[in-house]
Amino acid sequence: MKRSDQRAEEHIELSRRYFLSLGAAGTLGLVASPLSAKGAARDAALERLVGELEYLTPPLEFRSVERGKPLPYKLPLEKRREVGLERDTWKLEVIPDAETPAAVNNPLTIEGGNAFTFADLMELGKQRAVRFLKIMTCNNIGRPLGMGLWEGVPLRDVIWRAQPVRRVRRVFYYGYHNDDPDQMFRSSLPIGRVLEDPPGWHPVILAYKLNGDFIPGVRGGPVRVIVPETYGFKSIKWLTHVVLTDLYHANDTYATESANDVDSIMKTFARFLHRPESVPAEKPIPLTGMAQVGMSGLEKVQYWLRPAGAEHPEDDPYFARAPWKDAEILGPPENWGGGLPDGKLPVGVRGFDPKSRKPRIWPMRYAMAHWAALLDPLPAGKYEVRCRTVDANGIGQPMPRPFRKSGRNAIQVLPLKVEG
Repeated sequence: MKRSDQRAEEHIELSRRYFLSLGAAGTLGLVASPLSAKGAARDAALERLVGELEYLTPPLEFRSVERGKPLPYKLPLEKRREVGLERDTWKLEVIPDAETPAAVNNPLTIEGGNAFTFADLMELGKQRAVRFLKIMTCNNIGRPLGMGLWEGVPLRDVIWRAQPVRRVRRVFYYGYHNDDPDQMFRSSLPIGRVLEDPPGWHPVILAYKLNGDFIPGVRGGPVRVIVPETYGFKSIKWLTHVVLTDLYHANDTYATESANDVDSIMKTFARFLHRPESVPAEKPIPLTGMAQVGMSGLEKVQYWLRPAGAEHPEDDPYFARAPWKDAEILGPPENWGGGLPDGKLPVGVRGFDPKSRKPRIWPMRYAMAHWAALLDPLPAGKYEVRCRTVDANGIGQPMPRPFRKSGRNAIQVLPLKVEG
């Protein structure tokens, strides 16, 4: 196994505590739902689980996929200050790629005394700050790392300060990794994506806040890139350098190290948050889960339960012809959790009506939605239960992009035992 694949495998198994941290604090409003059609007693079993959910993940409860020996944020304070990993010493250089014809008139450099500082970032943020919801997912891990409210300024606003003039095709950026070229983790984007946003998309940002507070070192602070529509490896931590290049191709670490699809936009998929491992035969079975909403949106979340080991046609590897049943997608929470004061979102979150502070569209792309279902009592025996999404194009998970290296979205299956 390659070193990069091994690192990804080490993060695949997420703890139950983490799952609970992904939920929506307080009771969520259900859309008009058959969940309540069978009586309040049945509703109560599910509502208790729904009430445990928290939508935004507290910053210190995100799962981490990290790189660096030692990890940059674990360096002694004096060293962190020296290399710019504290807010009062952070500096960003924006420079042309000397190995290509890319040209800028005003490179921002430490040597030239005009590197972009955290004070500059805060001043720019007074007029240009943007806030949006984004789920953070590693493309090699089948479950999200955490759901956040991110705040920052558009990366393009800082690039224009460097006055690029010609031969810029890509933006290459990286963070601090102990001044060791072998540890450097880098990513890149086409210059067009940085300078202009497709309709309805959020800008690529230099992020300095998560859930209303400054980003801690463990989450990539003081400043990291956040690319709204992509997997986590594009959202580089501990940012120090932006390089404008004439290269026509991606120069991401993952382009060569892990054979990943470095241009993959996030996929839509569902995962369980709660399902009982065993239940009495006379009891209904409550299920809760989350769905990552990718590029193609989200129309449905579905579940399918069958006896353990039951055969399925070999020509239907993704269970497209299985008798799936619809779960209920939960509405936006009243309490967003994540450490926000009183669980309330601040004013000015993109995609939200400024007066009502309600999302204009739900579920929101590149964010998360919760779902719930209540299964009828079953005879004693061993079963397996699956969940999947159907995107806004009517396509069931894991299609239309089932390939692992462009983001994991395999259908999840869990065992369920019904006691006689």
